[in-house]
Amino acid sequence: MLQVKNLAVSFGLEKPLSGVTFDVRNGETLGIVGESGSGKSLTAMSVMGLLPLIGGRITSGSISFDEQDLTKLSDQDYRKLRGGRISLITQNPMTSLDPLKRIGGQIDVVGRLHMSLSKADARKRTIDILGRLRIPDPALICERYPHQMSGGMKQRIVIAMALAANPSVILADEPTTALDVTVQAQIIQILNGLVREQNLALVLITHDMSVVAQACDKVVVMYAGRVVEQGPVAAIFGHPQHPYTRALIDCIPRSLTEGARLRGIEGTVPSVLNYPSGCPFHPRCARAEAVCGSTIPPLVAAGQTAVACHFPVETTS
Repeated sequence: MLQVKNLAVSFGLEKPLSGVTFDVRNGETLGIVGESGSGKSLTAMSVMGLLPLIGGRITSGSISFDEQDLTKLSDQDYRKLRGGRISLITQNPMTSLDPLKRIGGQIDVVGRLHMSLSKADARKRTIDILGRLRIPDPALICERYPHQMSGGMKQRIVIAMALAANPSVILADEPTTALDVTVQAQIIQILNGLVREQNLALVLITHDMSVVAQACDKVVVMYAGRVVEQGPVAAIFGHPQHPYTRALIDCIPRSLTEGARLRGIEGTVPSVLNYPSGCPFHPRCARAEAVCGSTIPPLVAAGQTAVACHFPVETTS
């Protein structure tokens, strides 16, 4: 349903994304994971055609949706697609909701714009979607304002907006970041249910490998604007081959015995203004050798997965 191939993005002379490749099918959830600054949200903005709003542009590669290359669409055609067949769930619902307008009207307008529904039919659809998202008294909620909603409820409202035009693909950008653990689990459960019930293709962007383990069928691990490893979730978690992937998995909190510590990854993701030469992860990698600092490793198929590393972690048969 959605295929990104060798995507590269630039802002003037800076190139924050290079060679990003992945695909997702109907009924499938793809996780894109990495620390802040890895290029995850920029990838989503590229797919949604929003780069011009922040001064960026696609310099090479393709983004195919239902066998149509989105990089060749006019602005007018992209506007018809965006919010309709392809929807975005943002990480901060307050940036998506107008504080001066009632909840129902903000969801209604999506169905009226993209599905040409009447005012009454749009409201019926809104109430139906809110009910499917387990929101009590949906007709009453339609008359309320965003400030009257809890954080978890606002996130459900944003999901309802994304569903209002019956999309085929949803990109969810850190949809659980600002929520407590219990509400996070509820939102992930709702998204998983939507993928199964409506045969959606879901791209779930997160920095949390535990969320990937719960919700995703496939995973793309990004670092400094590049894909460093990708494949089925079971294969990646069972035998992570890139040192960065293994480090992210090691950061997942587990039950700690007395005196045990949470693990972290030393150092930080480099700024796009200061990407290192060679493999972008080599300054933080304990396995790095001279070639890592001079040559960018290609993404090479390795069994069910693909990894971009000169010295991948050995796997067991």
